[in-house]
Amino acid sequence: MAGLIPFNYRRNELSNRNLMNMIDDFFNEAWPIGRDLMNDSFKIDVQESDTAYTVKAEVPGVRKEDINLSLDDGRLTINVDQCEDIQKDDEKYIHRERRCSSMQRAIYLAGAGDGQVDAQLNDGILKIVVPKKEQVKNSKKIEIK
Repeated sequence: MAGLIPFNYRRNELSNRNLMNMIDDFFNEAWPIGRDLMNDSFKIDVQESDTAYTVKAEVPGVRKEDINLSLDDGRLTINVDQCEDIQKDDEKYIHRERRCSSMQRAIYLAGAGDGQVDAQLNDGILKIVVPKKEQVKNSKKIEIK
């Protein structure tokens, strides 16, 4: 019985979630203060089918004029630059966080083609469909002598 550990003893101190947060915080620029939600980039999902890649990015409150997309040698870059119109009126703010922000994500899509890339922005979700190159099979039978 001496080797038993009580239930929940030190469980919260070194759980996997806390450990991952400690690692994230260590490599974060704002360390040791903690995660900086103002500078975190937007979240993305990437799906692959036989003919195309579909990328969905969460960009709430961003206008399509503030988004720049580029595709260079299979590297899709999503760049968001937005600035709030600052008014010089006599508005008195108690707290103000909305100013200018810039975020960028780059994803390598192996086999991305040079065809028509389709991008749509609906309800804060940017959806990008990148077609794949047609795979040419250059195989031949080799005879053994």
